[in-house]
Amino acid sequence: MRVPIRKAGNLPQLRFDPRMSQEKYDELTAKLAHWKKTVHPRLAEEVRRSGQFGDFSENAEYQIAKGKLRGLNNRIDELQTLLNKAQIIKPNKNADRVELGHFVTIEVNGKQIRYQLLGSTQTNPTKGIISTHSPLGQALLNKQVNDTVSVTLPNKTVSYKIISID
Repeated sequence: MRVPIRKAGNLPQLRFDPRMSQEKYDELTAKLAHWKKTVHPRLAEEVRRSGQFGDFSENAEYQIAKGKLRGLNNRIDELQTLLNKAQIIKPNKNADRVELGHFVTIEVNGKQIRYQLLGSTQTNPTKGIISTHSPLGQALLNKQVNDTVSVTLPNKTVSYKIISID
């Protein structure tokens, strides 16, 4: 079986961001435990069972099961590494300036929007979570209530006024 070869440089290199909330850490820990206790034994049993059907080189079911197990092992290793390097975000109770973990209410074009600034592993703008690596997140960091920040987008510049920080 021939493995497809990808040309180097086509995939963007993302910066590793170990910062996450306690809730995200707990969610990933539960996911890792599920993979190790439930999914891994099931896939290992599938590999053992399909390996009994003869020659490994011609046993497609065995090759597929082995590939699934290998993929799961890689995901387990990646998740374990992420959890080992995780830095739990503990927002400062003093909300004078915008910091990592704070909720920020901003006003743009007469509308108020509330965002929480977290690490890039939790970014979900539709749920009101933005990364400190995003243009808006970078602009908001260390600003105070009533400050106005401008974010330059590809086709325009947008101004945001900070209404509250919690």
